Amino acid sequence: MKSVHDLYKIGKGPSSSHTMGPERAARLFKDETPQADRYEAVLYGSLAKTGVGHGTDRVIREVLAPIRTDIVFCDSPDFELPHPNTLDLTAWRGEEKLSSIRALSIGGGDIVIEGREPLQSSDIYPENSFAEIEKFCSWRHISLSEYVELNEGPEVWDFLKTVWEAMRNSVKEGLSATGTLPGGLNVERKAKYLYDRTHMMDVPAVRELQLVCSYAFAVAEQNADNGVIVTAPTCGSCGVMPAVLLYLQEKYQFDDDKIARALGVAGLFGNLVKQNASISGAECGCQAEIGTACSMAAAAMSELMGLSIEEAEYAAEIAMEHQLGLTCDPICGLVQIPCIERNAVAAKRAIDASNLAHMLVGTRTISFDMVVRTMYETGVNMNYAFRETSEGGLARFYSRRAAHL
Repeated sequence: MKSVHDLYKIGKGPSSSHTMGPERAARLFKDETPQADRYEAVLYGSLAKTGVGHGTDRVIREVLAPIRTDIVFCDSPDFELPHPNTLDLTAWRGEEKLSSIRALSIGGGDIVIEGREPLQSSDIYPENSFAEIEKFCSWRHISLSEYVELNEGPEVWDFLKTVWEAMRNSVKEGLSATGTLPGGLNVERKAKYLYDRTHMMDVPAVRELQLVCSYAFAVAEQNADNGVIVTAPTCGSCGVMPAVLLYLQEKYQFDDDKIARALGVAGLFGNLVKQNASISGAECGCQAEIGTACSMAAAAMSELMGLSIEEAEYAAEIAMEHQLGLTCDPICGLVQIPCIERNAVAAKRAIDASNLAHMLVGTRTISFDMVVRTMYETGVNMNYAFRETSEGGLARFYSRRAAHL
């Protein structure tokens, strides 16, 4: 299994698979073809369906500038694709074709170039399932965070504290911003509105939940506005982890070292999903993005609250199980509706999952590994229209309604 360095990426939104991945592919290809005087990028599948809303064409042109770049959106449903997020890049010099590559944007900002060795780092964890991890930790009498340090080295905590600083900044910046998000849906930023009204709530529990929501909205709105966020595990689900962790840090005065350890544990669960299933909405629906983020946040909270390995697994399993079947249907291909609200709902659900796991420890019948396999099977059998194509669900009915206004 890969390092948590591969999961948490600091960068600009709005989409890890539609923006960060294609940007990385274009940058790589540009470095390989300095003599080109024209580029062509052909986008397939979900990249073709929602590439404009996600800014795929924009970021490719920006990276390949000042060289002329022609973008082709090929959304033929009959085309056999190796991955729903596939793009071809071709370099030309005059009429001569210099080179071409096919890149697969597999989620979380990672890419695979067909016919080449993987660009991601090598595996550093020998274990590839949670059952294997739990067995090893039991044998060595170590915690999940100690297991992370054993494999990653103590320097991983400095990296995760940098990740946490970026997450916290995205909350701060999102809470201070107002106005309308770009893209044409006229979505107003709501994070500051929610945060400013937390003091009006008389019931402490309600006030705290609204605070969590304001943090999740803040980060998700930053992402929708092309701001700097951290993939956790993706851009579209980037608000869940910061919301839960900042709420807990402020409530219980956890220091950054403890937050870093929680991020490390969360990274284990995120990487297990990434390896054994998918974190791509185009491949498995929003359950792969928001569901994974919810599991990660629930596990992180369990680490912070000093819960056992069994309780952490149970929390992550509950969080994922109750996101199963969640479709990816962004209106107009923008990471705004329903994406922003989903971050807030998932953040609250992660807290509930950890609390429930603590109360019901010892009664679990479904393992985390099982629910991950279930999520993947559900995703690959989900109708194509509900996997980040903006052709089904809310995206379809919103367009139909708008057409009749």
